[in-house]
Amino acid sequence: MINFLRKIIKPKYNTLNRIEIDAEKIVANFNYLKSLQPEAELFPVLKANAYGHGLKEICEVLNYTDAKMIAVDSYPEAQIAYKYFKGQVLIIGEMPQRVYNYCKLKRTEFVIYNSETLKYVSRFKKKAKIHLFINSGMNREGIKDIVQFVSENKAYLDKVEVSGICSHFSRADSRSLFNSSQEDVFLDALDKLRSLGYFPRWIHLGNSAAIFWSDNRLLTAFRPGLALYGYNPLSYENEMTQNLQPALEIYSQIVSLQKIAPGESVSYGDSYQAQQSTQIAIIPFGYYEGLDRRLSNEAQFLVFANTEFMAKIAGKVCMNLSCLDVGQEEVNLGDEVQIISNHKEALNSVENISSILDTIPYEFLVKLQPSIRRVLINLANIK
Repeated sequence: MINFLRKIIKPKYNTLNRIEIDAEKIVANFNYLKSLQPEAELFPVLKANAYGHGLKEICEVLNYTDAKMIAVDSYPEAQIAYKYFKGQVLIIGEMPQRVYNYCKLKRTEFVIYNSETLKYVSRFKKKAKIHLFINSGMNREGIKDIVQFVSENKAYLDKVEVSGICSHFSRADSRSLFNSSQEDVFLDALDKLRSLGYFPRWIHLGNSAAIFWSDNRLLTAFRPGLALYGYNPLSYENEMTQNLQPALEIYSQIVSLQKIAPGESVSYGDSYQAQQSTQIAIIPFGYYEGLDRRLSNEAQFLVFANTEFMAKIAGKVCMNLSCLDVGQEEVNLGDEVQIISNHKEALNSVENISSILDTIPYEFLVKLQPSIRRVLINLANIK
C-alpha cells in the first residue's frame, strides 16, 4: 500500500537541463524537403535518438505529417516507434537474429544485407517485408552481385515480400562523379533484380543531401536525416539549404557563483587563470551531457540575467559541470543559460560549436544524452 501511494503522490521532478524541440520547424522542414522531391516518399531517419532530438518526441511530431514510414537502427528504437508513431517502421541496422522474432511484422520492414539474415527472416514468410541493400561502392556492407545473391537465395526470397531496394552514397554531402558511379551500380542492380522477377516498390538511395541535387525519377523514396532537423547536409551553402530551420535549443541554469581574484584558476588543470577580479557561474552541463571537452576555454553561451550577454567557458569542461566567466555582470542562482541556439548565425549554434570542434553537426547532436529532458514547443501550431 505504501509503495502504491508513493507512485501516486511522488513529486514531479524536472531536471535543470532541457532540450527544446520546435515541432513547427520539424514539420516545416519535412514539408520543404517533400516539395523538392514531390514524386517520392520521405522516410525520416530517427536513429541515434532522432539525431539527439528525442526519438519519442520526433515520432509524435511526424504523426502530423504525411510520413508513411520512418527509419530506425534497431529493435530498441523500433519499440519506441511502435508506441509513438502511427506508420510503418523500417529497421536499417543489423540485429541478432533472434530479435527479429520480437518485431511487429505488420508494422515493420527490414533492410537485408546478407544471406544469413535473409534465411532467418524467411521463416516469417510473406509477413516479412524486406529491402535488399546493394553495395554500390561504399564497401561497408551489402550485396555486391545481385544476380549471384538471387541465384543462391531464391528459395528464401520467394518466401518473403521484396518491398524495397536501397543503398547509400559515400560522398553524400555533394554531387560528384563517384555519386554518379554509385547510382549507375545501384540502378543496374535494380534492372537485374527486375529481370529476375522481383519488383520492389521502394527504391531509395539518397539521404538528406541527395534530396537537394538528385533528379533521378526512378527513386521512389529518400531518407532525410540531418536536414529534417534543420541543418545543411551539404558541404557548401546554397539558396535551397537556407530554407532549413534548426529545431533544437538547449538550456541550463546557474547553480553556483564564485568570485575569484586575479591569478586564481578555475576547474581542472589550471588551464584558465583570471586576469582580473571576475565572477564564475557554474551550470550542471558537462561532457557526460554531451559538451565536448575540446570546447574548454573556447565556446560561448548566452546568459539570461538582468541583461543578455555571451559568456565564455572558463577552464576545462567537467563531467557534469561547466564554468562560465560572467565578469562583473549582475547574475543570480537560477538564471537561465542557453547552451545551443537555433539561430544559424549565433555563436552558440550547432554549426558554430561544431566548427570549433572541427567536426560535423551529426557528431555533436548524437552525443546529447538521452537522459536530458526534451520538451516539444509549438506543438499546438501543427495540430
